[in-house]
Amino acid sequence: MTRQIALIVDDEPDIRELLEITLGRMKLDTRSARNVKEAREWLAKEPFDLCLTDMRLPDGTGLELVQHIQQRHPQVPVAMITAYGSLDTAIHALKAGAFDFLTKPVDLGRLRELVATALRLRTQESAEQPVDSRLLGDSPPMQTLRKQILKLARSQAPVYISGESGSGKELVARLIHEQGPRNEQPFVPVNCGAIPSELMESEFFGHKKGSFTGAVEDKQGLFQAANGGTLFLDEVADLPLAMQVKLLRAIQEKAIRTVGGQQEVTVDVRVLCATHKDLAAEVAAERFRQDLYYRLNVIELRVPPLRERREDIAKLAEVMLRRLANDTGLDPARLDPEALEKLKNYRFPGNVRELENMLERAYTLCEDDRISASDLRLADAGPAGENGEASLAQIDNLEDHLEDIERKLIMQALEETRWNRTAAAQRLGLSFRSMRYRLKKLGID
Repeated sequence: MTRQIALIVDDEPDIRELLEITLGRMKLDTRSARNVKEAREWLAKEPFDLCLTDMRLPDGTGLELVQHIQQRHPQVPVAMITAYGSLDTAIHALKAGAFDFLTKPVDLGRLRELVATALRLRTQESAEQPVDSRLLGDSPPMQTLRKQILKLARSQAPVYISGESGSGKELVARLIHEQGPRNEQPFVPVNCGAIPSELMESEFFGHKKGSFTGAVEDKQGLFQAANGGTLFLDEVADLPLAMQVKLLRAIQEKAIRTVGGQQEVTVDVRVLCATHKDLAAEVAAERFRQDLYYRLNVIELRVPPLRERREDIAKLAEVMLRRLANDTGLDPARLDPEALEKLKNYRFPGNVRELENMLERAYTLCEDDRISASDLRLADAGPAGENGEASLAQIDNLEDHLEDIERKLIMQALEETRWNRTAAAQRLGLSFRSMRYRLKKLGID
């Protein structure tokens, strides 16, 4: 079996020797370069499976080398070695296309983890294929999204996934994880808005038995559960400021301390996050820490809303109806041309999730396995105008219409908080008593 080869670029002989010995013990062959010029010569001469480069080099910077490798040898994962505390430099390297980064003095355990992850990525090269069939649609925005997912899966950079509610942000995060070198390790999604603030630290970092009333045994936190894999923070804008400080430290130090624990525990976790809110606006309003924003938003990936890819609606509807038929054991239904046209002209404020709910309802109402425009009940579904207003012609009874809107918003809040009624009430600005009254009035169980 051919041994894998790593390129080490550093002008300090002691660092080069340390890296050569460590990688040699991992059964890798190494080549060394003292500057950018020598590194480029090596890269032109033979193929490499990995490159480790210092940031400061006699004839340039490691950033220039990252950019050169991205252009000429994009299949080679490159990791940047930076001075301790130069987080800005590391972030610039990740944005330029670096796979990951290390800080000096080099922690050998962390180095071995990084190398192992990079080599797993190289073994996946032959299996690199288009993102699987769960991400439906052939519109230009979706083709772009697929390419971005494949590119981001190669990196260990934190990714901020922006997009409206129901657009599929968690699916995108899951695909980034599954297409990357951590795919055999856990993917742990967490809805930050659904965790009560008093339990948040324990949920994220775990706790020791007896550390507080009710802590009857040791409990593992989300960071430990995701160790080696990916932690997906959905609705990250809902984190309280006190928790944002602790999260920032855990991400920067790659270590956590359990509630009631004395020692810090190192964790190797890639962090992906999402929110339907405008995170930059939350920073401007001082509801979200700027330093955490820059740490999470190394790379932003926007998931397009359904109204920007209307040409995908027919395919999405076909697949969803087929899935409904499989789930129920009944014959699949098909959309009338008029019904499909209505869907294509609808604004879909709830995006793919709303389309799915709408088709599920229509599937149960339709006759002869044909879904007509009237089965869709688009007038009941709410906004249809370009600015989200329902036209007066669509409203038969104002009280009923307002009740439909109230039900829709409450259902959306419940779905987004995984049916945590307290969290849903907070999201809607209601007291729990008021929320309970509305659920009873609307018949929502």
